[in-house]
Amino acid sequence: MAQLLVREVPRDVVEALKRRAAANGRSAEAEHRLILEATLKAGRSAFRERAAVLREKTQGRIVGESADLIRLDRDSR
Repeated sequence: MAQLLVREVPRDVVEALKRRAAANGRSAEAEHRLILEATLKAGRSAFRERAAVLREKTQGRIVGESADLIRLDRDSR
């Protein structure tokens, strides 16, 4: 498994991480891993939700390569 080194983390952030880890009965390292995983999963989920909304809003519009559309427009003049 890979390692991750984060430099210059503010002391208050480190202390908050340690308090949160202790409250959850985990090491700071384990807590950090869980925070990273949860944040990335939430980000992927939010992206998928936004993409679904965008697909719904653009449904039925012209689909194709932009270069082809530009060429058609140019050639019609």
